[in-house]
Amino acid sequence: MSLQSVSRNPFFVDKPVPPEHFVGRTSEIAAAFDQIYNRSHLAIWGGPGMGKTSFLEKLADSQTWEENGLDPSQAVIVLLNCENISPFTPSGFWQEVLSLLKDKLDDKPTLQAEIAKLIEEGKTTKDSLRQILRKIGKQNRFLVLLVDDYDVALQENEQYTHDNMEQFLSECRNLAVHFRERQYFSMIVTSLRRLNELGPELNPSKSPWYNHYLFQRLKPFNNTEIAQLLSPLRTPEARDAIREIADGHPSLLQIAGFLLYIELETDKVPDSQAFMDDFESSTIQIFQNIWDRTNQVEQTLLMLIALSNFSGRLHQKEQFDLSGTDLIFSQKERELSKLEEQGVIVHQVNEQRTMYSFTSSIMERWVIQQVWNTDEESLKAREKVFLNLMSHKQAEKLTNAIGWLGQHKDDVIPILKRIPQGIQVLLRLFAV
Repeated sequence: MSLQSVSRNPFFVDKPVPPEHFVGRTSEIAAAFDQIYNRSHLAIWGGPGMGKTSFLEKLADSQTWEENGLDPSQAVIVLLNCENISPFTPSGFWQEVLSLLKDKLDDKPTLQAEIAKLIEEGKTTKDSLRQILRKIGKQNRFLVLLVDDYDVALQENEQYTHDNMEQFLSECRNLAVHFRERQYFSMIVTSLRRLNELGPELNPSKSPWYNHYLFQRLKPFNNTEIAQLLSPLRTPEARDAIREIADGHPSLLQIAGFLLYIELETDKVPDSQAFMDDFESSTIQIFQNIWDRTNQVEQTLLMLIALSNFSGRLHQKEQFDLSGTDLIFSQKERELSKLEEQGVIVHQVNEQRTMYSFTSSIMERWVIQQVWNTDEESLKAREKVFLNLMSHKQAEKLTNAIGWLGQHKDDVIPILKRIPQGIQVLLRLFAV
């Protein structure tokens, strides 16, 4: 049994999803266009792989504008990535905005020449953009500035001090709120976390630098969005099987769909183990990115979740003792909530007990591998974090569990490598 042949794989890996293949995010898109219509501003945030870049490219698409009742010809849409400004500086940012803006104005050569002159002078500022906004406004148009990876603007570097950052953020706020040119300007930014968690501390005597934004989180896909994304596979079994390893994580779903589509399009008998090996190797970078962007407290909580859930899959005689973790979780609900907001974990309430699990079973496997790779020096460095989270007795239990895992790799690996039942059933179905 195979899918009907199509011209190409309908899933997208390691690149943004083209606007014509974009699925879901209906309410978020509506919120974005409400802000654009009102010349207001939006801050989109979500963990690695949540589709922030794809979302911005969807907003930049002229057909999306028409579908949302707006005329794209009235706007000048500029999409930039802060990671392309290296090292990040305010001058570099304003220059990049003006340079991309110039490229969008082929029908206005006089304005293009004016922008080129500003860039050549080499001292681009927010006032340079204000000057151009006035000219755009006189033409009954406005600028929509879509800024990806805005996190970069909230990190110091050798040429970008804390004071520089505060000044830059103040300029962005003034441009959006206080200057007359605000009526010709709407700015939408993306980041991995909420802006107030990333940027400089608030000054009690000033308005918050970020409060001109409406905040919107990109959540994991819901069941309807998952079904829509996986519709090219034309089977309801695929949704259930892939959810075991990807749940609603957009990038993981794209990778799983991409690999499964290849399996189902070939004439060979589908191989469950080969599929899982390919999936794991294709997603390692996502998991590494998530892990690297969590702090030590969050990493410890992820380790506790992974070890607690894994202990339940061991033979009773082989289990390690991690009793009491519920109390730790109840005291760290804020940190756990942040991990859930990033799409790393999910929770369920069962008989007044909150149970945490990983969005992806492969992410759980990856964390356990990180645990057993913890050497003595790293473990010692983590002990202070353990003691800040839990009692001495609980810290000792966790340390012993980590040691047990390292000593029993040979017993643990076969359990970790078990193919999720849904994947086995699905591939057997298509092998018929």
